[in-house]
Amino acid sequence: MARRGRVHWFERLDPAHTALAVVDMQSLFCEPGAPGEVAAARGIIEPINRLTRALRALGVPVFWVLHANKFERGGSDWDLFFDHVVADPEIRRRTMESLARRQEVWAGLETAPQDRTLAKNRYSAFSAGASPLERMLRERNIDTLLVAGTKTNVCCDSTARDAMMLGFKSVLVADCCAALSDEEHQAALETFIQQFGDVMSGDEALQKLRKS
Repeated sequence: MARRGRVHWFERLDPAHTALAVVDMQSLFCEPGAPGEVAAARGIIEPINRLTRALRALGVPVFWVLHANKFERGGSDWDLFFDHVVADPEIRRRTMESLARRQEVWAGLETAPQDRTLAKNRYSAFSAGASPLERMLRERNIDTLLVAGTKTNVCCDSTARDAMMLGFKSVLVADCCAALSDEEHQAALETFIQQFGDVMSGDEALQKLRKS
């Protein structure tokens, strides 16, 4: 407030140049008992469905961005992560098995034929070589990215921050993101709105899109 004089970065969003990226809403993070389970992710299924329905009606494209890694000859395409972040042998094995198979959008989430699904192999979909998301957005003349999914403070935050670094107007959709705890969720949103982009509820984002 001291620097901007207002809470939100953006007063209007243009549906012709906006897209939504829904990050990591897949079995590894959504399935009960999965090695990467984020229990709160199951609680954002309906808010995401409400948002995607309304966005499609406005002509806003929806991208489902799912995490996947490759494994061969005893290694992976991200050994630093698997050797140090998930170093417990059993959790490491189960995580690798989950990420090696074909990734699908979690059951209960509504997809549509015009949606696009793509894989990333780093926290951020914009890390060098991690996914084709940047190219796909620029091909569509997109300059604004809404980000939803899980975890708020890891892959959603990383993707949304990098979007801003690349010149996109970036928005974390608060009620369509989930973390392991409310404290982590809120801390990520607080830091993001201070320095990296806007934070809105799904309804707030839709209201700003409908102003255009």
